[in-house]
Amino acid sequence: MRATVQLTAVHAQEPARTGPQSEVARLRAQLERVQGRKLDTPVLPVHPALASLLPGGGLRPGSAYSLPRSTSLLLALLSQPSQSGSWCGVVGMPRLGAEAAEGLGVDLSRLVLIPDPGARWLAVTATIAEVLPVVAVRPAGRAADGEIARLAARLRDRGAVLLVQGPWPQAEAVLEVADPAWSGVGRGHGYLAAREVTLTSSSRRWPRSRRSRVMLPDASGHVSAAPETVRGVESLRAGTVGGSQGDERFVPLEARAVG
Repeated sequence: MRATVQLTAVHAQEPARTGPQSEVARLRAQLERVQGRKLDTPVLPVHPALASLLPGGGLRPGSAYSLPRSTSLLLALLSQPSQSGSWCGVVGMPRLGAEAAEGLGVDLSRLVLIPDPGARWLAVTATIAEVLPVVAVRPAGRAADGEIARLAARLRDRGAVLLVQGPWPQAEAVLEVADPAWSGVGRGHGYLAAREVTLTSSSRRWPRSRRSRVMLPDASGHVSAAPETVRGVESLRAGTVGGSQGDERFVPLEARAVG
């Protein structure tokens, strides 16, 4: 009802226009006022290997994204925005290391870490979203629907992006990691060189999910598109190295395989 009243008031104040293009422009301006953001706002850039998995090819200001507990995927999404000049905040991830972040391309001079926000993690996240354009959080508990709605309104008002490691209502996209395979290990010996994973993205803007095979990280420690064929590789599943698939721990490239 409130949105309808606002739309009516705006229409009454605007000068009369004619033609379909004027009508579209008028409706667009009204919708932007209601939503609190411009519909044509440029997205924040991400690595080309990840762009096809996100609506608009990047991180949309004012939106939230649901991610798995994958440290490397999170850092890969933060790398391009930080390199492009956007400050990034990470809330509630005490094990996230600066060395791992820098290795995947995050500009440490534009990274703010809040390792332990305590029970008020949502309030801390909302405060950080007031001043930083990109905020990542690992929720420490369930949040009330009203608090989530207020945070969503704040994101739209400030044009901030929220990356949540876990389920999140009304997410712009939901990303998942599956089928990890490490390369560089011989028959019980050798060094881990790279990891190939399948990234799946679901969005209300698409009729079906999208998938992409990605090196995360590749042999140089960065993110890249996976080659069509990988030669001379023996795969190690996530249960062998780095913990379970759902709660990934970043594995340094120089880690030696055992067994």
